[in-house]
Amino acid sequence: MQPVSRRDWLRLSGLALASLSLQQKLPATESLAEQPFMPMPGNPMARLSSNENPYGPSERVKKAIIDKMDVVCRYPFSYQDELLQAIADWEGVSKDHIVLTAGSTEGLKIAGLTLGWKGGEIIAPDPTFNSLMVYAEQFGAKIHKIPVKPSLDHDLVGMAAKINENTKLIFVCNPNNPTGTLIPENDLRSFCKQAAEKTTVFVDEAYFDFITTPDYPSMVELVKQGLNVIVSRTFSKVYGLAGLRMGYLVANPIMASKLIANRVAFVGTVGMVAAKEALADKAFYAFSLLKNKEAKDHIYATLDSLGLVYMPSHTNFVFFKPKKELGAFNKELEKWGVQAGRPFPPLIEWSRISTGTMEEMQQFRIAMQKIYS
Repeated sequence: MQPVSRRDWLRLSGLALASLSLQQKLPATESLAEQPFMPMPGNPMARLSSNENPYGPSERVKKAIIDKMDVVCRYPFSYQDELLQAIADWEGVSKDHIVLTAGSTEGLKIAGLTLGWKGGEIIAPDPTFNSLMVYAEQFGAKIHKIPVKPSLDHDLVGMAAKINENTKLIFVCNPNNPTGTLIPENDLRSFCKQAAEKTTVFVDEAYFDFITTPDYPSMVELVKQGLNVIVSRTFSKVYGLAGLRMGYLVANPIMASKLIANRVAFVGTVGMVAAKEALADKAFYAFSLLKNKEAKDHIYATLDSLGLVYMPSHTNFVFFKPKKELGAFNKELEKWGVQAGRPFPPLIEWSRISTGTMEEMQQFRIAMQKIYS
């Protein structure tokens, strides 16, 4: 019998059991309800614009960072092996499948550069997280944007129809940013398998940890099967390490080597220490998911009370229709102390609001009531 990975442990045990375990592990002064939160200095706004985790990093990660501060005078190369092994164990692959990146954004950019260079064509949904496409265009790539369906789901049929002999990459963001939608697993698996026979498929799984569908698979399973698939992950969301810029790609070893050759930034020593400890901190992982659900339910309740349409979300944000011009709406929110997401063309009648602390959720509720009163 194969050993159970950390991810499988969390999925199989369920969040309810993880919650019980967490209550037992945390000191009495750090129960779920009392986990400390420090607002950003000099920013009285409820910052609900960037899909951050306001509770991170965990106390365990902070201690690990402090304990290793004496090594920040050293270049990070000799310290990456332990993190590479920890990620490889987490994903169930060998280390040569892993590419460490400065946040998943760098991973997206180097994939866009590597595969879009000098006229390579890239297919992507619209709207989605555009870093890969914007960067690739600077190096001569041609982008084909396929509008999402009226349901805001990826138009996989339309994306497949656009593949030609010049297509170098297909970008899939799942769950999608900014819509929060999730592709049905069988549809995604079938699409990736068929498309990977013709070109490279890049699956952005920045929000994978927040998926609420039981046993939903990561497309790392296709990488393990040897398919031409790249998967990106980040420590910025559920682990609360956005400011340390830590992420990684999972790809077959040949593709991983090509991507490594195009990296621009070094992953820092402190970030590597934090990421390794974050992977091991099961209690904080479960805590983050529970607090995100609590905040998301509060957003749903606020929008329901105002009769506003929204998309059920598999992320740490909610996409909704404010029934107001978005620029004016965002200014009204800021007047009441809340920052929301920027516009996401072509869906400019929609707004994106991130989850936050319950104090911030209350601030959002009050702001919305003021605006719609």
